[in-house]
Amino acid sequence: MGFEKITLEHKRQVLEELADIKALFASRNWFPGTSGNLSMRVGDFDPEQFYFAVTASGKDKSLRTPEDFLFVDKHGKAIETTTLKPSAETLIHCEIYRLTGCGAVFHVHTVFNNLISEFFGADGHVPIQGIELIKAFNIWEENAEIRVPVLPNFADIPSIAELVPGVLDANVPGILLRNHGIYAWGKDAFEAKRHLEAFEFLFEVMYRQLLLKGATK
Repeated sequence: MGFEKITLEHKRQVLEELADIKALFASRNWFPGTSGNLSMRVGDFDPEQFYFAVTASGKDKSLRTPEDFLFVDKHGKAIETTTLKPSAETLIHCEIYRLTGCGAVFHVHTVFNNLISEFFGADGHVPIQGIELIKAFNIWEENAEIRVPVLPNFADIPSIAELVPGVLDANVPGILLRNHGIYAWGKDAFEAKRHLEAFEFLFEVMYRQLLLKGATK
């Protein structure tokens, strides 16, 4: 389906849902200093051609304006005439959509995901085991363990995007950038939000456990 065939109503619904999620995350201080980015796919998924709405670069995400989002194609290029620029990290969203066929990708910067990604960064993953909220990822076995990938935070975004296929785990809907933030995704905005909130809870629990244990590397 070409972008022109996606209904105006569908596009409007996507923008409204993104705006509501942006406001919620901003209230939690998950977008410090205009950081972070959100996106939602519009229309059916086709790995050869898909479209999504993404946050515009450099905007104060605590505000709600008509210029908060723009629509881009599978290459992260704007598909409508606009003066807005897509977030600098849109290429990472592109890779996640291409590889998973998901419906939404959310990226936030928090103190806990920065601290945990730095502590485990040299290992290339964060090991999480036996914490209840792992069930948020539909992993139900007792004492379950997951490994959340950690990628280096290169200044060159395409260099990060190239690494995504090598670490993406279909059972773990998230990737950390070291000392930067997390990308979490889901089949729709509701699921992506649930996954992101679960990751943030898990990272905080792990950080506090490390403090209690006096862990060092």
